[in-house]
Amino acid sequence: MITTWPSPAKLNLFLYITGQRPDGYHHLQTLFQFLDYGDELTIEVNSTGEISVSPEIEGLEQQDNLIWKAANKLKNLSQCPLGANITLQKKLPIGGGIGGGSSNAATTLVALNYLWNTGITEDELANIGLSLGADIPVFVKGYAAFAEGVGEELTPVEPGEKYYLVVRPDVSISTGVIFSHPELTRNTPKRALTKLLNTPYGNDCEKIVRKLYPEVDKKLSWLLQYAPSRLTGTGSCIFAEFTSKNDALHVLAQMPEDVSAFIAQGCNLSPLKKTLLSYQSAHTKST
Repeated sequence: MITTWPSPAKLNLFLYITGQRPDGYHHLQTLFQFLDYGDELTIEVNSTGEISVSPEIEGLEQQDNLIWKAANKLKNLSQCPLGANITLQKKLPIGGGIGGGSSNAATTLVALNYLWNTGITEDELANIGLSLGADIPVFVKGYAAFAEGVGEELTPVEPGEKYYLVVRPDVSISTGVIFSHPELTRNTPKRALTKLLNTPYGNDCEKIVRKLYPEVDKKLSWLLQYAPSRLTGTGSCIFAEFTSKNDALHVLAQMPEDVSAFIAQGCNLSPLKKTLLSYQSAHTKST
């Protein structure tokens, strides 16, 4: 049987860096929301025990692919004898700050946990994800969330499900470069969630990204003429928020043709979670 699973994008509606640990990781306060837009994974379970991922991503060895790593980690921990042929339909840009690789890994864990019937709990899946990347647990859990710690302490929240115009300047930004920059703000005071939700949102990484990447700075300056706009994650994607889709479409129509951009709506329940629930429901009805 072949099944198809969404691998949605996310936005960091705000991102504040409140400190740094001795191991170099940063303490964060951030608000994740999913988008109804993303990659797609097609998965065919096999009985050979082999895991394959296609197509190959240029410059990335298979053993370094987060999809392959997630599948093998789940297989080894669950001691599942089955394998899987996984095909990725890629829409999300690499290095865009909208969760492409992390989302792919989470979708792999959630889908294979279901398809292999391993019985691993959601919390255990999230921990497997955390060992591969700090953003993966929120995709596994599937709810919009306020995150603290290094991004693993999650509290479900329900921000407004606005429309977003997401713009991708033609640059790829390494998270490591931004988080290691000496001028990065690392001492934003921690605040209660209620206060954060009622304060204009910001991103502590934005100043450094705009300084290092003029293309991001240029596009963000343009977007700010039309709507509240900011960087997501460590970039390079930026987004403007709107209460109506038509308003977002109006601004998109004015963008230069060579700009990569899309419109999506925020989702507090992720498309991946919705798909899992629909498969589970269909399975329950058929048994």
